[in-house]
Amino acid sequence: MGDAPNDQGRAGALRPAAPRPGPFFGWRVVGAAFIVAVFAWGVGFYGPSVFLHALHAERGWPVWLISAAITCHFLLSALIVARLPALHRRFGLVAVTRAGGIAAGLGALAWALAPVPWLLFPAALISGAGWAATSTAAINAMVAPWFERRRPAALSMAYNGASIGGVVFSPLWAMLIAGLGFAAAAAIIGAAMALCLWWLAGRYFQRTPEALGLRPDGEEAGAAGAAAKDGEEGRRSLAADSAAWRDRRFATLSIGFALGLFAQIGLIAHLFSLLVPAMGEAGAGAAMSLFTGCAVLGRLLLGALLPVGADRRIAAALNFAVQIAGSLMLLASGGTSVPLLLAGCVFFGLGVGNLVSLPPLIAQTEFARADVARVVALVTAVNQAAFAFAPAVFGALRDLAGGNTTSMLAAALVQVAAAAVVLAGRRIRA
Repeated sequence: MGDAPNDQGRAGALRPAAPRPGPFFGWRVVGAAFIVAVFAWGVGFYGPSVFLHALHAERGWPVWLISAAITCHFLLSALIVARLPALHRRFGLVAVTRAGGIAAGLGALAWALAPVPWLLFPAALISGAGWAATSTAAINAMVAPWFERRRPAALSMAYNGASIGGVVFSPLWAMLIAGLGFAAAAAIIGAAMALCLWWLAGRYFQRTPEALGLRPDGEEAGAAGAAAKDGEEGRRSLAADSAAWRDRRFATLSIGFALGLFAQIGLIAHLFSLLVPAMGEAGAGAAMSLFTGCAVLGRLLLGALLPVGADRRIAAALNFAVQIAGSLMLLASGGTSVPLLLAGCVFFGLGVGNLVSLPPLIAQTEFARADVARVVALVTAVNQAAFAFAPAVFGALRDLAGGNTTSMLAAALVQVAAAAVVLAGRRIRA
């Protein structure tokens, strides 16, 4: 009788404590990265097009000059993105993200307060730095350490913040500028971005899976270790940045998606004006909302349906094929057939978001884990340097041809080339 409590005590001491239930912290990081993407794209990607309209309408500054400043915004960002992994190693993800939020906010305010056109270029230096520290490569750096097997779904969810940023901020910018003026609108949105990213970075990005005793995907230590070991098989280490272009995997990944984004950004820049003659401004606005919604749907479908062992370059080629179909539908519409215009928006839109999501997923399967962040940053830098010139090139094609037909055909042809280049990298896969 007297020994029973001692036996129970010994049994209790040997019994491991039940784990505390709760969601995997990595999904909270995904949620935080989603909000960062909403602000980053809403201010750094969709914002400049609103800035162009506001500055041209209010101050009469030439469109070509404002467009040149926007190009500088993206080109400087490309230079910084290429060094983003080094900045993260030196200063930490939290500090760089906070600095990016502040720079984006101050940059937007500098655009609004510029008294003469040439001051847009220093403003572009500030806003470009903010965009670099909070956009594609930064989102990947936030999410990737927490996921291996489920990374497609995690990145797709985080990058959907980019599309939501366009949905929320484009009308928000227009409403605030109309009601309060450009400077006040930039101050309000810039301050909100800086404060929100400051808090998110400290709350969610300061932690790492290792510091919390967690593994990627929330798996048990042994299972995660085995998965990581298996995942590294067939991957090769990337040489130094200066020799990256001699690596065929990197070259085909960079060039293929640079071509795809060049076609995508060039077409999007002129899509609204293509829709207006047949649908009116209200109808064109609704079609653009449909277009954006399809981008969100496309990302979700990729994250949910892409098998773990799938060849992600084939998935990329299929994504380009969907967009090629959309481009050809827009071309076939002749600018007058509303059903074909809407079908073109749906098909082209389904692939829009995946051009951001797919490069990190391909890099995950083809490069050593230690190199993935560097590869994603370099690919992002190349992509931004390429698409910075797309609106101007497509605009020149449109002016020379006297309509949208040539630009729509160019978009389809460039996407065919992009698919071919991406597939060319398959021959060197292990």
